[in-house]
Amino acid sequence: MTIPWWQDFFHGVSLDFWRAVISDSQTGNEASFIHRQLQLPTGASILDVPCGNGRLSLVLARQGFQMSAVDIAPEFIEEARAKSMEGGLDIDWHQREMRDLPWESEFDGAFCFGNSFGYLDDEENSEFLMALSRTLKTGARFVLDAPAIAECLLPHLQPHRTMEIAGIKVETDTRYDAGERRMFSDFIFTRNGQSEKRPSSQRIYTYQELLNLLADSGFEFSAAFSSTDDAPFETGSQRLLLVATKRP
Repeated sequence: MTIPWWQDFFHGVSLDFWRAVISDSQTGNEASFIHRQLQLPTGASILDVPCGNGRLSLVLARQGFQMSAVDIAPEFIEEARAKSMEGGLDIDWHQREMRDLPWESEFDGAFCFGNSFGYLDDEENSEFLMALSRTLKTGARFVLDAPAIAECLLPHLQPHRTMEIAGIKVETDTRYDAGERRMFSDFIFTRNGQSEKRPSSQRIYTYQELLNLLADSGFEFSAAFSSTDDAPFETGSQRLLLVATKRP
């Protein structure tokens, strides 16, 4: 079983960095892509899991969709709830682990964005996809943002990276363990002279392994893209956006 590093990772400085690094234009482009690929009319019900601070749910709710959203980080859920109240948006927010999805045949579509897939081990990742599948009506579409697959990640893997934004410096040391088929990363966040080190890891699937996981969870493949402007996916692309449809 994978060490649940995500339970302690998403709070404080890491969330501040995430807020700063994601621009409004990126959020708008991703929301437009999700809107197109789910192929739903205004008023349809959509599940966002995990939702982070609700940036995509907020945009889609403004466009008239009925949004339900799940995330494990209480800071993000509280922030998302406050923003929806300020905007007069009725969004159903839930602080839950991503496998803890109690709905059945409830939603017309769903999405998982923010490179959030693969934190768990193989059995647990499968549990997430099966739980998500159960929430969807037959024929509903699911959009998965999965940049951390072998064909995307390994050709561009950098053992050490440093970046700074909004006064937060982030140093990342990364290694890929071929035996475990996981990427292990240590993040050091530094702000105002104070540093915090937080570990993470992520299961690195191949493209075909991911398609097999989706098929085993009740989905059939619909499309694969490398960007939110609908460019086709190919080996070496730096991002994979998969669209799948729930089978009868």
